[in-house]
Amino acid sequence: MTASVPEFPAGFLWGVSASAFQIEGSLTADGRGPSSWDAFTGEEGRVKDGSHADVATDHYRRYREDVALMAELGVGAYRFSVSWSRVLPEGHGRVNEKGLDFYDRLVDELCASGIAPVPTLFHWDTPLALEKDGGWLSRDTAERFAAYASVVAERLADRVPRWITINEPAEVTLLGYGLGEHAPGRRLVFDALPAAHHQLLAHGLGVQALRAAGAREIGIAASHSPVWTAGDSDDDRAAAELYDTLTNRLFADPILTGTYPAGLDSLLPGPVAEDLEVISEPLDWYGINYYNPMLIGAPQPAAAPSAAPSATGSSFGGIEIPADLPFAIRQIEGRELTDFGWPVVPDGLRELLATMRERYGDRLPPLCITENGCSYGDGPDPGTGRVDDARRIAYHDGHVRALHQAMAEGADVRGYFIWSILDNFEWAEGYRQRFGLVHVDYETLVRTPKESFAWYRDLIKSGR
Repeated sequence: MTASVPEFPAGFLWGVSASAFQIEGSLTADGRGPSSWDAFTGEEGRVKDGSHADVATDHYRRYREDVALMAELGVGAYRFSVSWSRVLPEGHGRVNEKGLDFYDRLVDELCASGIAPVPTLFHWDTPLALEKDGGWLSRDTAERFAAYASVVAERLADRVPRWITINEPAEVTLLGYGLGEHAPGRRLVFDALPAAHHQLLAHGLGVQALRAAGAREIGIAASHSPVWTAGDSDDDRAAAELYDTLTNRLFADPILTGTYPAGLDSLLPGPVAEDLEVISEPLDWYGINYYNPMLIGAPQPAAAPSAAPSATGSSFGGIEIPADLPFAIRQIEGRELTDFGWPVVPDGLRELLATMRERYGDRLPPLCITENGCSYGDGPDPGTGRVDDARRIAYHDGHVRALHQAMAEGADVRGYFIWSILDNFEWAEGYRQRFGLVHVDYETLVRTPKESFAWYRDLIKSGR
């Protein structure tokens, strides 16, 4: 890390990211309605440390302090999310003006500090009223999302230069509806696929609604990973191909090509053909959230009758994968692991961007890395108060270099957002995982910039 980072093009956008439910707190303040995650965290055993997000990092009340930290950092943009149920407590109908006023103030504060606001309209927190009516298994939710997008854009589009419709529809589908590890906690396995289609439809309808309200520079933030095959058998290759289809192509293909991967149409609700015209509404840019590759193989053979029974086939980052799925996640050996157990593979980002170019060609719009980050639990030194998170610095240094190499090879990437600006409520992990450039003491809510904060500040200041 002693060598300087390679030079990036002029105008390259350096940013940070966060999401409403993970940082805002104030879950009942000023008329906010409950979300699916409010209900999920209220169920015993759902969150591993038994915590909740009632306070989180108290960003709702401390946003000026947090924006001041971003200004000190020198970022050009802040990617946050809007709480749907803060704006529309029932998910549709009556607008909660006080909730909308919060995002109005936040946008003004960012603009006054020279930071471009980049709102994400949906980051997993479905209004509970809509969830009770079927959530993303219901086509109506897509229509409700478009109306909500109009409400937010009509208030903020005059000051917001870039928009994100939906964050990581794959995780909502697979973890929320497929495996039950995230809200709403349903275990539908392949019957969860309608949730994917309805989120994609909501995205397309949202793009149309945003443009009609005067918004510009619209994209999506989709999670993508290179998929590596664990072995040489046909079964291993088939398992890896299926996993790639379900986590990568199921979401990118409809948006970028207007088609679903072969064989999935029968599992999706209609009218698919007409919906695909909406889903593939042209984008101004495409956001990629990257963390690590996935090593996939065929499921392990069933244990002998004398062996202790196993309820799961594999696990990754605390997520249990049922044994009856047609693929299994293997551990990538020989790589450093984050405190979340995720392998650190910077070159996977370069590989992913090359795959996207090869797969989608001229249908791929300009790209932005909308999330990249790592969990390390380093805290303040008792003597100095410094948070020496050298592993996080090494992680981002490696990924920034891999990104530069990808761009040298032809990837059209316009920005890079670190996840996250603050330590926060990490979904089903509670407060056990820390991704932030800024350490948060969850008892006092004191913010302490880490050494990685200084590293990123210096990188941005260098003009690279």
